Amino acid sequence: MAFNPAALMKVMQLKNKFENNHPKTVLFAKKVVMSGLPEGTVIEMTVTKPGGEPITANMKVTEDDLEMMNELKNLR
Repeated sequence: MAFNPAALMKVMQLKNKFENNHPKTVLFAKKVVMSGLPEGTVIEMTVTKPGGEPITANMKVTEDDLEMMNELKNLR
């Protein structure tokens, strides 16, 4: 797999922009991740589009999810 520095730079700029636009969301996510997500944790999200009804979904964290998250951490 070839390394594309320009693409990485663009992703980093977008990440920084997201963090500047949504600081509370970033802090919330960091706090949740730093405290750990043990198996059995329930994550729930609600999305409300302009003029639309809220839609809610949830998931229970499994051992497979934890394995995937650990592998993603190792990519850093």
